[in-house]
Amino acid sequence: MRAFLPILIALGFFPTAIGAAEPTPKEAPAPAEQKGSVVRVNSTNQAYDFFRPWSKEAPFSRRGMGVLIDSDKILVTAELVANSDYIELERADGGEKATATVQVIDYEANLATLRSTDPKFLEGMQPLQTTTQVKTGDELEVLQLESNGTPVSTKALVTTIEVGKYALEDSGYLMFRMSCPLQFRENSFTLPIVKENRLAAFLMRFDSRSQTIDAISGPVIEHFLVESQHQPYRGFPRAGLGFSPTRDPQLRRYLKLQDTDGGVYVNQVDQSGPAAKAGVKEGDILVAIDHTQADPDGNYLHPVYGKLSITHLTTTEAYSGQSLMITVIRNGERQQLRVELFRRPVEDYAIEPYTMGKRPRYYILGGLVFQELTRQYLREWGANWLKEAPQRLVYYDRFQSDLFPDRRKIVILTQILPTENTVGYEQLSNLVVKKFNGRKLLNLDDFAEAAKNPIAGYHKIEFEEDPHEIYLDAKQVEEDAAQLQKTYSIPELRHL
Repeated sequence: MRAFLPILIALGFFPTAIGAAEPTPKEAPAPAEQKGSVVRVNSTNQAYDFFRPWSKEAPFSRRGMGVLIDSDKILVTAELVANSDYIELERADGGEKATATVQVIDYEANLATLRSTDPKFLEGMQPLQTTTQVKTGDELEVLQLESNGTPVSTKALVTTIEVGKYALEDSGYLMFRMSCPLQFRENSFTLPIVKENRLAAFLMRFDSRSQTIDAISGPVIEHFLVESQHQPYRGFPRAGLGFSPTRDPQLRRYLKLQDTDGGVYVNQVDQSGPAAKAGVKEGDILVAIDHTQADPDGNYLHPVYGKLSITHLTTTEAYSGQSLMITVIRNGERQQLRVELFRRPVEDYAIEPYTMGKRPRYYILGGLVFQELTRQYLREWGANWLKEAPQRLVYYDRFQSDLFPDRRKIVILTQILPTENTVGYEQLSNLVVKKFNGRKLLNLDDFAEAAKNPIAGYHKIEFEEDPHEIYLDAKQVEEDAAQLQKTYSIPELRHL
């Protein structure tokens, strides 16, 4: 089964046999004012097919809830409207409907704002203020809507506050984990969570067996809303480094750390990231960020949330464009380095970590399909893509910062469409292209340019793996192009 996003399908998390119409003892009618702050959101979504990059998958629908957080902004999760073709808003207090468009979307933080195409649709509704004052042990309320529009709240106990995984594999932000006996309702894909009539979190995942919620936290929501005012949207920054604990006594002796020294071992530095530009190196001991000390596990004591990973300081508490002072120990000496924070654009990665809402780039030559390697393509192998996808390509994705420090893309032959040109090549797939017609490739644009210059009437394609080179008759490729499009119903043979 293919998985285009690590998206949690709504009905998969709630026991479909329940669906009670009346509030259970764990539920209660929500305050009347909350009815004027939430709307139903219906989204028709259609993802691109990365195995057939010239086409899309079948459309499907999602339902959820949005919160009015300004006079004209509806806040939802990014998962709800990812790859959306059509978005409809429905008022809880009267059933009026209007279409909406995505204003700002952040797939990493899993948040988006929508704007109604009808300026009058939100008139009379009351924006819901946000709060970050949540701590372990607090009791919050998860909002849902009955079929008649009546808001219902379910108590949720905050059990853990930590920096945890969001919708994408490598997106970790402050997250609230809660215990909650949530009941199924048709609008339960994405739900607001409130504290004292203020938006405190957004439901991201619900496990019906353990009855636990993973929620987008209030600080992440507030960061997103503040950053969404900036044009262009800059996203959540990252320091661009990885680290490991320094609890091992032998490691500490090797690093010449004193018993009183905290800090973590920097084991990876993104060469295009903020830390590298500031001079941070692999092997450094990161001991403090803006005078906040890191313990040997990479944690610090937050005044409200307790022990948190120091990554919270660089991803959520700080904004893109700000600078922080990082203290490191290098060769036994302390150094202070000023790091200017920013978020690397997705397009700058050799292998883009996600590709949503836009068509994949491809080039079809005589039945051979070439694409730029993206993680979205690897996800076509399903939820277990790390093991099921071609391991050479997974390796490239995992270590791309070290393997491809220069700005480039990885061009691969993804599959063969059987034609007279491809006889004998039918089994070739997922090969990395090194050269095309004698030209080294940095991206698919280079491939398109090289296609204009065949060698002695033939296209010569060189791979990193066996077979190391193959040939296509350039004249026959050109003559058969129209028939190839017709045979496989391909609108165009290239999209760059």
